This record gives sequence, structure tokens and C-alpha cells, in this order.
Amino acid sequence: MSAAGAPRLVVDAPADGPSTAEVPWRRLDPRLIWADALRVVLSMLPGAVALFVFDQTQGMTVMPLLALAGWGVWGALTDAVRWVTTRYRVTETHLERRTGLLVRSHRAVARELIRTVDADARLLHRVAGVRRVTIGAGQTTTALEAALTLDALSRDSAEELRQELTGAPRERAAEEPPALAAFDWRWVVHNAFGIWAMVMAAGLLWGAHFTLGVFGFDLVGWFGALRDALGLEATAAALVGGVVAMALLGAVGMSIQFLTAQAFFRLTREPGEEGGSVLVTRRGLFRTREVARDESRTRGISLSEPLLWRWLGTTDTSLITTGAFWWSEGVTILPRGPRRVARRVAAAVLGDEKLTAPLVLHAAAALRRRLAWALWATGGCGLALAPLGGRAWLVGLAVAAPVTLGLAWAGYRSLGHAVSGPWLVLRSGAMNRETSALRRKAVSGVCVRQSPLQRRLGLATVRVSTAAGNGSYAARDLAVARAVPLAVAALPEAAPFREGDGAAPARIGSGRPAP
Repeated sequence: MSAAGAPRLVVDAPADGPSTAEVPWRRLDPRLIWADALRVVLSMLPGAVALFVFDQTQGMTVMPLLALAGWGVWGALTDAVRWVTTRYRVTETHLERRTGLLVRSHRAVARELIRTVDADARLLHRVAGVRRVTIGAGQTTTALEAALTLDALSRDSAEELRQELTGAPRERAAEEPPALAAFDWRWVVHNAFGIWAMVMAAGLLWGAHFTLGVFGFDLVGWFGALRDALGLEATAAALVGGVVAMALLGAVGMSIQFLTAQAFFRLTREPGEEGGSVLVTRRGLFRTREVARDESRTRGISLSEPLLWRWLGTTDTSLITTGAFWWSEGVTILPRGPRRVARRVAAAVLGDEKLTAPLVLHAAAALRRRLAWALWATGGCGLALAPLGGRAWLVGLAVAAPVTLGLAWAGYRSLGHAVSGPWLVLRSGAMNRETSALRRKAVSGVCVRQSPLQRRLGLATVRVSTAAGNGSYAARDLAVARAVPLAVAALPEAAPFREGDGAAPARIGSGRPAP
């Protein structure tokens, strides 16, 4: 601990080499200040219109507008301090950044650890001609900052930094590289519906109520007058109509959000450092974003299919890569879209059609295990509603039974695994069926697990560990006779452990084969 008030130095990796001191420090682009000045004006504009045009002087109206203006001024001041105090440089071995006024921070990230280079620009950034560059190296700070962020660089400086860190050619080819995938308007259908559409509708209505209320318009009263004019009453039909209207409003909002975020989407493979390649995605209408991912760090790919939209073929596509968290932008290489596109892109990334290979289906005992859990869950719903009296428990059973039994069947149908050359393919999931192709050389550990019910049914779960993606992937509820061979295929080093080095081999299961 340093003395109180003393500046703090944070160094993630030492910068080595005597020539480091000769590398000049670079500054952020001064156009950031002009962008902040525009943000201050825009944050004060609603308050000025409400006060001087609509003559709104009530405290409940003025205070939120003052808070909005204060937020704009505070953001501009913090950006100005960051521009004055921030310096960065790229040496032969490290990317370094110094920043901070009262608390000084010096971060250095080894270039060999850099996984992704993400350049994005909000609308104000684009107006000012600057970009925010985020460098991911498989680490986070206490502020959940991925390695380090440089906000903001000019467009040319951001491109030059990306070329330095990824090894991309200095001069772009005369023709753009062929796209592995490009934006398709039909993808909107896969992103317009779902539970988030209702959340979007509620947010839009609340935002409209607050915004219009600032200018003296009562949205709730307007809806009440409309209901009276149409002669509607609080009936079940009116309630259903309201839910449908909210679903449609949410679908429109989700569609607009998808179009603005994913417009001009393009996935390409471009030359990288030391003869390698990088996967680059570019997208965005108002806020543009470009992410470059080092393919040498890729360990596989995962396709996720939500249950309610499985009939439509809706699929999420993500990389299994080291140094990137599963929720980060760096792992998502496609927007939610059709299964055929996801499989085609997966085949292009893996260099093989492993995700379309036939899988080994699991034993029927796995279905019985899921049916047992479904019956327990259904009985629990009935017991929970029994204190209400009457036939509430029967209604609970009637509602819960189709849901739980349907999920049990969907979960069983999702089970499967395969070992195909250098790849391990695993599939499971009831609500979200996930199919993952993982490189066998990336497996660092394996665990064969059995619960008491699994032992009785002759089942086991094989879980493999890896330093990429979610950290572990599982083949759930497969027959014991297949569990050990799968574990050895995933990690050949496990074979001597099974043999026990001459001692009696370890045993799993009840000794009965799964039916």
C-alpha cells in the first residue's frame, strides 16, 4: 500500500528491452473535445425546449432535465481530463497506456497475449471522425475493462493500431476479401420476437410516458380516452388485445434495434500476424463496430438453438476461443439467424463439416431420468397450490404436466456426441440446444460423474475442461459403456489413469448396462 494521497502505479506486464524508452508516446485525437461539446449542447437541448417553448417549470419536470444536462457536462469534463492525461505506445513486445489525473495508472499488455481488437464508433464519434479501440487479452480489471481501451483515436490511427497488433497488411487489397457471411434482411424475423420484445415494449411505453410528460402530454390519460371512445371494457378480450398490441410494438422495436445494430454486417477472413489469419466482423448503422479475432486462438465453435424458435431454425453462433469471455463481443461471429447460414459459416471457420456429422444418440434411460424429474416438478407444482383449496392443485398439475414432460422429451432429443478426427462434438440442452465442436488438443482435463440416480440407470456424464469458451463442455447422460471410451478419446492421457498403473482399474456405474 502506498501512502495516502500518493499516486498509484498499475502494471500488468513489464516492458522489457533497453530500446523501449526510445519509442515515442502517442496522444488521443483532439477531435474528441469537439464531440463532447456537441454532446453538451444536445443534453441541454431538451431542457431548453421544455423551459422556453412549453413553459414547463414544475420541479418534477425540471429536475430530470437538469440531471440530463449535468450528465452531459460531466461526461465532457471527464473526456477532457482523459485526453489531457492519456498517452499510449506500441513497442516490440508490449502495448502500453498511461492515464489518470489524481490516480495515475500505467498498463502494459504483452502483444502475444492480445486476442481481439475492437474498434467502434457511436454517432457522435462518427460525426467527429474518431473511434474507440478496445484491446482484449483475456483479462479484466476491477472496472470490467478488457485489457485496455483507447477512447478516442482518429479513424486512420485506429486502423494503423489494428494493423500493428494483428499483423494485417499495411495496404488493403484492391478487392475486398470474399465474405463468409453478409447481412440478410430475412434475419430480422429471427430477432423480432421473444420475451425481450415484451421488455422492449414496456421500456418504449415508459420512455414515451416520461418524455411526453415533460412537455405536458398525459399518455395514460390519452389511452383512457381512447378506450372510452372505442367503448372497450376491462374484459379478457381487451386484455388479450393489449398483450398482442404490446407484442407487436416490441417486435417493431426489436426489429429496428436489430437493423441499426447489424446493418451492413460482413464477416471476412483477412491476413494476420506471422502468416496467420483473423476473422473480422464489421456492422452498424449509427454506431459502427469492427472486431478482429486471431484465428490461432480458436479452439472450436458453438451453435445454440432456442427451443421456442427451433422450428424456424433460429441459431446463435459463437467461437470457442481462448482469452475471450463467453458474453463478450469477440466470441459472437454471426447475428442470430438461420441454421443453414450458421452451419455454413461454422464449416468455413473449422475447415470441415463437423457440426453436421451424425451424432451418437444416448440411451433411453436418459429419457427416463428426465421424465422422473418432470414428474417430481409437476408434483411440486400441485403441492404448492394445494393450500389454496378447491381444485387449484388439479389446475396446477394440468398446466405443469405438459410443460415439464415436453421439456423432458426436448432435452432427451437434444442429447448426442461424436468423436470425428481431431474434433469432439457434444450436444445437449432442453430450453437451449447447444452443439459444440471442440478441438481435442484443446482439452486439458476430463471428469466422469455419476449421481445416485445415474448409477441406478447405468448412466454417466463426461465433462471436458478447456482454457477456452465456457471452460467446460459436457456429454450428459450417456451409457456407462460409452463414457470411458469417450473420456479417453477426449484426453488420451486419461487411459493410464483408468488402467491404474498395474493395480485394479477404477470402476464406475452399477455394473448394469443402460437399456
